[in-house]
Amino acid sequence: MAELVSGWGALILWAAIGYLAGSVPFGMILARVMGLGDLRQIGSGNIGATNVLRTGNKTAAALTLLLDAAKGAIPVLVARACAAEDAVQLTALAAFLGHCYPVWLGFKGGKGVATFLGVALALNWVVGVAALLTWLAVAVVFRFSSLAALTAAGLAPVWTAILTDNPDFLLFLVLAILIYWRHRANIGRLRAGTETKIGQK
Repeated sequence: MAELVSGWGALILWAAIGYLAGSVPFGMILARVMGLGDLRQIGSGNIGATNVLRTGNKTAAALTLLLDAAKGAIPVLVARACAAEDAVQLTALAAFLGHCYPVWLGFKGGKGVATFLGVALALNWVVGVAALLTWLAVAVVFRFSSLAALTAAGLAPVWTAILTDNPDFLLFLVLAILIYWRHRANIGRLRAGTETKIGQK
């Protein structure tokens, strides 16, 4: 019984660590510090790097991208160094959910793309690199950040099945579903031909 409590307690602790790390709104913090205003009143109102770019500050957007990826990758790497694989996967999911639903912002966060890529790179660098290259290729060709994110997330479980022995397949599938859910409005705009391209305000 003590071992069971200890096990569940450890999982709860790692989930909390992942969530709290993921919930740090770096985009909003950088926008405030750099005098760019309240991101929730700019462009799409999103707190991620794509919306930061709409302020015209490429440095702030790049820093947001890197920090949002890091807040997904770092807790996963720490969990992998200190805990069992179930805790690692729970930490990864919690970090992603923390970005999308941060308690500090009334559970209204970003869409999770950079954090997803950070998580993917930390879980399995091969899948992470494949997802990142997929995002870059679609973004360069079509100039739609949302389409790039949907393609990268949708193919991540496929890359996992093809390139690895599938230990993270289910987690990548869940993350992909969550990204599609978070991008449901973008999907509607893509279908209608009204989606904003990268760099447009």
